[in-house]
Amino acid sequence: QVSGTHDPVAPAEARGIDASGPVAAVEHGLSVLTLALLTLLPIAEIVLRRFDSGIPGGTPFVQHLTLVVALLGGALAARDDRLLALATGSLLPAGPVAITARGLAGFVGAAVSGLLARSGVDMVRLERATGRNITEGVPVWAFQVLLPLGFAVITWRIVKAAFGSHRVAGVIAAAGAVVGWWIGAGLPFDWASPFSAVADQAASATLPGGPGSYTWWLLALFVGAVAGAPIFALLGGAAAVMFLSEGVPGTAILIQTYQLSTKPTLASIPLFTLVGVLLAEGGAPLRLLRVFRALFGWFPGGTAVVCAMLCAFFTVFTGGSGVTILALGGLLFPALVKDGYGEKFSLGLLTASGSLGLLLPPALPLILYGIVAQSPIEDLFIGGIAPGILLIGMTAAWGIRAAIANNVHRPAFAFSEAGAAIWDAKWELLLPVVIVGALFSGFATTVEASAIGALYAFFTQVVIHRDLKIGRDIGRVAAECSSTVGGVLLILGVAVGLTSWMIDADVPGRLLELTQQYIASQWTFLLALNGFLLVVGMLMDIFSATFVVAPLLVPLGLAYDVHPVHLGIIFIANLELGYLTPPVGLNLFLSSYRFRKPLLEVAAATLPMLFVLAFGVLVITYVPWLTTGLLTWMGRI
Repeated sequence: QVSGTHDPVAPAEARGIDASGPVAAVEHGLSVLTLALLTLLPIAEIVLRRFDSGIPGGTPFVQHLTLVVALLGGALAARDDRLLALATGSLLPAGPVAITARGLAGFVGAAVSGLLARSGVDMVRLERATGRNITEGVPVWAFQVLLPLGFAVITWRIVKAAFGSHRVAGVIAAAGAVVGWWIGAGLPFDWASPFSAVADQAASATLPGGPGSYTWWLLALFVGAVAGAPIFALLGGAAAVMFLSEGVPGTAILIQTYQLSTKPTLASIPLFTLVGVLLAEGGAPLRLLRVFRALFGWFPGGTAVVCAMLCAFFTVFTGGSGVTILALGGLLFPALVKDGYGEKFSLGLLTASGSLGLLLPPALPLILYGIVAQSPIEDLFIGGIAPGILLIGMTAAWGIRAAIANNVHRPAFAFSEAGAAIWDAKWELLLPVVIVGALFSGFATTVEASAIGALYAFFTQVVIHRDLKIGRDIGRVAAECSSTVGGVLLILGVAVGLTSWMIDADVPGRLLELTQQYIASQWTFLLALNGFLLVVGMLMDIFSATFVVAPLLVPLGLAYDVHPVHLGIIFIANLELGYLTPPVGLNLFLSSYRFRKPLLEVAAATLPMLFVLAFGVLVITYVPWLTTGLLTWMGRI
């Protein structure tokens, strides 16, 4: 689904990017400070609650710190050339074609971020006039000013990265920044008169209430998408075109962005991401690999079973960001090959396993879907357990089949090694118990449980195991976390603006009417839903799809009597396949980079696993008690 404009996961230094110096030191320090406050404030609230007290304005501060992480992380991702983008731009041939594509991608990215930066200035002016406060003495605009500032920095870095590629690309990107600022300032937007006649005819059925002369901007966004423009620019640009075509200024997008960033549960996203990054950067992968090999290595296909379970464990916390493949690929691929699995099979299994775990609590897609669909997050956590285990089990079963067919060697079980491995990794093994226990016991809210998990991961990796050093590693880890989650939160922030326009234009209602004309039964609807979501997964990442597509599907699910939790699990399970679907599956590109294999070779190796997991998605779809059974047993439905 997404990649950076260059190698998406390579260290900044490996891509010729200077991640040192005073500016980088300040940004890394701010990342540490923001994530520390984001972790400690909810925990302080838990403690003070026991004394019937609290921190004045504590919850709003935590919510606004999420906005800081989003914009700081977006600036870091732009610095490192890691803004999430369709990977199609990297497939273009080198030379003039690639230079032109880089320039077009930079033009779209800089134009949209420039428009948002300029619109943010107007938003802050309006907010200062209202005089609202977060808490006594802290005005709302003091945080909102980060929106124009953050997008201005992102604009500058997109242009700078384009110049780093080629001077021509840089000039094209700089022109985009000027155009975006121009439009954001309220200057003429409809100077496409030569195209107006054609565009009016093409747009008559697609832009309700809006002049067709703006359709060519949508075409420009499409070209930018193919060239590799950041996804946030594509969604934000589409939202801007729709709003501006109706005379609504770009501040409408930023108002939605600000409102989203202060959603009560959104802070759990950077905190759970911090958990995953701390574990990946520490020695947890080695300790957990030892545990799973000791416990399951003696099974037929034991190493493949270990691969599925260990990847799922990490993906629960990293949310499908690619950290799983990067953190575990160097450990698991040699282990699979050494035990007798073929390289092709090992490559396919690891690529597919990199997105396992997205249905298990407290995976980030479940939280996001709950926010967007207004479905109880705790119910989604419970409903995803059995379907998540099913997909992990099917992946492991495929590994067992391969092991039996190839007569793969398996070691004998050793109680002493199992006991020693469990003891060595006891702190990591207790992490899910601590988080889920805090959440479902009523001891902590979702954000507070994620803060407990982040502090727990920090304590185990820094204090107990001492894998990470505060002076040497924590700044880098915090910046990595901010960069990873910032790119995602930018997408979500602008995607909600596009969602707002679709709701205003009654797109969900029109889609419902159209669907009911041609689909009568629930089973047919579910089959059509699977096909639609498979296509969505080929073209969009799971996070932006959640905010753009989920609001369209919720009323459809209700109309066809699909339980809201079941609909959410179907949605996420289908988009989990998107990580493996050509032409732009994220795991395909990450595996290609990590294992230095051609992209087509990775796609071919992953194809059998794609079919296995697709069958699992059909089972999840048509056997609803897998999702609702545990909820019914617990009396939640």
